[in-house]
Amino acid sequence: MQRGSNRLSAHRDEELKHELRDLLRSGHPTRAEERHGSEPAAEDDPEHAGGPIAPGSPSAPPEAIRLELSRYLGRHSFPADPLALALTLQDAHAPDALADPVARLPHTARYTSVQELTDALVGAAAERRG
Repeated sequence: MQRGSNRLSAHRDEELKHELRDLLRSGHPTRAEERHGSEPAAEDDPEHAGGPIAPGSPSAPPEAIRLELSRYLGRHSFPADPLALALTLQDAHAPDALADPVARLPHTARYTSVQELTDALVGAAAERRG
């Protein structure tokens, strides 16, 4: 038996080897630790629990609509008319609740940014309600 600067007993050393065996074999953690779990949503995070953001719904603020549009539309998508943008949204597998209102915008319009498109969607929704 080896003596020296070992702070653990032989029994505890065997326990630690057994606990670390799977980690040493796999090369990555074998179980999730609590501190690595997901964080709760912040107060200013957009709502996604009720499904996709739909322009025109009262629960869809312009910031959330703009965020959803920017997830599927890049800078390369602009300038474009509503039909081209709706096709781009469909190709990117955007929810129909987001693509359909874009397709219903006036076909003669051209949008140069996500902000312009968001403003048009919010304005069209306000006209339908009012």
